[in-house]
Amino acid sequence: MKFRYLFVLILGLLLGYGELHAQNKLSRKERKEQEALRSATRYYIEGEKQLVLGDLDKAYFYLQKALEFSEEEPAIHYKIAEVLIRANRPKEALPYAIKAAEMDGQNKYYSLMVAEIYSGLQQPEKAAEILDRLTSDGESNQQYNLDLASLYLKAGEFDQALVVLNRAEEYYGILEPITLQKQRIYLSKNDLAGAIREGEKLIEARPGNPRYVMNLVEILFNNNRASEALELVLAEIDKYPNQPELQMAAYSLYKERGELEKAKPYLLRGFAHPDLEVESKTKLFESILLEIPTQERDRLLDTLSESMRTLHPESAEVYKVLGDREKSRQNKDQAIKLYQESLKLDPANETLIEEVILGSFGESADLEAIEKFTIMGVDEFPERPDFWFYDGVVKSAVKKDSAAVISLNKALDLNSGQNDQLEQVARGTLGNSLYNMGAKDEAFKNFDLALKLNPNDEQVLNNYAYFLSLENRELEKARKMSAKVVARFPNNGTFLDTYAWILFQMKEYEEAAKYMKRAIESEEEPSGVLLEHYGDILYHVGSKNEALSYWKKAEGSPEASEKLPLKIQEKRYHE
Repeated sequence: MKFRYLFVLILGLLLGYGELHAQNKLSRKERKEQEALRSATRYYIEGEKQLVLGDLDKAYFYLQKALEFSEEEPAIHYKIAEVLIRANRPKEALPYAIKAAEMDGQNKYYSLMVAEIYSGLQQPEKAAEILDRLTSDGESNQQYNLDLASLYLKAGEFDQALVVLNRAEEYYGILEPITLQKQRIYLSKNDLAGAIREGEKLIEARPGNPRYVMNLVEILFNNNRASEALELVLAEIDKYPNQPELQMAAYSLYKERGELEKAKPYLLRGFAHPDLEVESKTKLFESILLEIPTQERDRLLDTLSESMRTLHPESAEVYKVLGDREKSRQNKDQAIKLYQESLKLDPANETLIEEVILGSFGESADLEAIEKFTIMGVDEFPERPDFWFYDGVVKSAVKKDSAAVISLNKALDLNSGQNDQLEQVARGTLGNSLYNMGAKDEAFKNFDLALKLNPNDEQVLNNYAYFLSLENRELEKARKMSAKVVARFPNNGTFLDTYAWILFQMKEYEEAAKYMKRAIESEEEPSGVLLEHYGDILYHVGSKNEALSYWKKAEGSPEASEKLPLKIQEKRYHE
């Protein structure tokens, strides 16, 4: 074989064999042929080297040079074809591969390369012809039967594929992949009996494997032979009672027949088995949860819940479905707690993170607790702008203003104008934190941008107006914004306080007193800010004793100003 001769020549060249004095005994023609082979060998070695290094252009160049000196060497043709395949040029590779296979018909790798190229070029019939020739020659190449079957299937030659799969089964024995492929072919040919026969063979060959039973059950059920499917399952349960998959199959088949009382014991036995996959249990639990609520259904869910809690205490999915049940029962707080437990075990659930964040907000929300999940959201899903937004809102609310600014700016960058509502609320919240940090002009700029997107946002209008009043600037603008909010919410103490304080800054004390009184009356427990502000206003309308009384009511409040003790001590107003 020439390939073998080339290998010997390569070895001889490396050892200096070609320089022996015996060369003098060769004829001129023989010396020329030997020199050509030495050149071919050198170029071949360099081509192989460049191929290993990944330089396909150089590898192709050197191998073509080798071919110039040895056109009849199949190894060179084969290697050029390999280079072209790796360069994604299969059409150019095909002639070289065919040439190599023609020159050395005994080398199966050359033939396999031709088959591979034909397959890649969507010519399965030609590829199959080559593999059929290889596998028909004896036992040495039987491992290629599965590839051949795949090619026949690709070409739509189902009968030929069956012949080859049967040949593969004789070689390998009964194996699941072969059986499943044969079943698919039988079903495509509407030969249900053939598909069932193959399933029965697999069960008999591999007794005690519930997966093979379930495969046949599915075929029977999908072809309107549910009774036979149930008979098969019950017979297997008699032989293997400790397989939960079979218990669940019996439950499903009895339930499909409407025999719920017969179905239930199989459900409970299957659920009580620790080896039944948690995913199977939670999916079934969810399906029962979607049924019409009845006392019987709820009792069943209670039993299944307890079983899952006991057997799978570390399953995030179990806590999730238990939370779904509480949510369906309108037990929002309990649902959120269960979702939180789920996320502690598996934080990579973005839907659940958002559910927890949004479900946790409210008047008495524990913002520090919510922040744990907003941080989880940005850590697990850093490309979602809404998680950065939630994190910024919470941090702003708990006065972590510098961190809030970072998160809100990140949300705005990622959002990039896609969600106007997110941008509007983010701008308003960003304004609050920037003002608290002393970046007042930047804060007011963000308030303006927020109001441009939604001119009626009461929180932005109120906060913007209040901060302007604290700075004693653009008071007329502040008054208009605040008046707009008060007109919509005439009994909101916070909004009334803002409006009254703006009037105070504008020295309209009588009017300010009227609105501040309404603000205090609207609150069951007025804040220290309201009480102190009312005292300030009363002082300016001449009611100094009453002013002192309200200052004293505000005393000790964490919301009171630093000047409050001085006001009380000196019984007069201090800026």
